[in-house]
Amino acid sequence: MKLSKLAYNQVAQVKAIQGEELSLKLFEMGVLPGEEVELENIAPFGDPIAIRVGEYKMCLRLSDAECVEVTVIK
Repeated sequence: MKLSKLAYNQVAQVKAIQGEELSLKLFEMGVLPGEEVELENIAPFGDPIAIRVGEYKMCLRLSDAECVEVTVIK
């Protein structure tokens, strides 16, 4: 499942990130394979989304979230 398809407040575990440049950017922000993420907010028009990673919240464009493969755990 793609990160962009998570439902509100759904928790998932990152499996993989496609794209070398994007994966490096997300790795630096703590989005690593095996890390838990939770969809916390969605902008009024659906883009961007806010996810919780560890102790902090970050925003991602849907196009970037589409490149993150996750497995739903809750």
